[in-house]
Amino acid sequence: MKRILVALCLILPAGPSLAASVVKSYSYYTLDAPTLDGIEAQLESRGPRVESSGHKHPGATRMRFITRTTYSQDGDRCRVSGTHTVLKVREILPRWRPRHRPEAAVRIIWDTLASDISRHEGQHVDIAKNYARDLEQSIRALGSAATCAEMSAKVKQVTARVLEEHDRAQLQFDRVENVNFEDRFQRLLDYRLKQMGDRQSRDFGSPRYNR
Repeated sequence: MKRILVALCLILPAGPSLAASVVKSYSYYTLDAPTLDGIEAQLESRGPRVESSGHKHPGATRMRFITRTTYSQDGDRCRVSGTHTVLKVREILPRWRPRHRPEAAVRIIWDTLASDISRHEGQHVDIAKNYARDLEQSIRALGSAATCAEMSAKVKQVTARVLEEHDRAQLQFDRVENVNFEDRFQRLLDYRLKQMGDRQSRDFGSPRYNR
């Protein structure tokens, strides 16, 4: 996950404070292998490269924090009169278009994996949204300075600190997810198979097993 910072500090007339907002878009890359080995190879060769790790990943989320801050001069003091952060997000996800009809087991595993990739990238966005709100709150809590230039410098310092914390939180999330991937994926797969078995039982009656 890559974070690009764009901080715009403007001295403008006072305006209303707005909550952080999110602008989200998606892009996709295509996998066409019909087998699990082929899918794995194409995820490694066609997936987006993540700058923080230097490697290609099954999915990625590109983010930009755009913060606009306004100031007001009141006598010999300058204060923040308003701040608004727009979080621009682009999720990059795989799309499977197999060249040949895949086996049913491959499709089940792919559906489980695709769902987990989407969930993972969505949680990156949730983390960023929390820090966008934290950024606005931290800027509003800054108090005052002798000049608006000094106030602007304070805003830049707070912005850098909050976004560094954001980056650390994103990296920690990835570390935890990577450690737990195999166990998590097996639970998801077992759950999906159970759901399919339950549907089969409802539609066709309970299957008989030899134990």
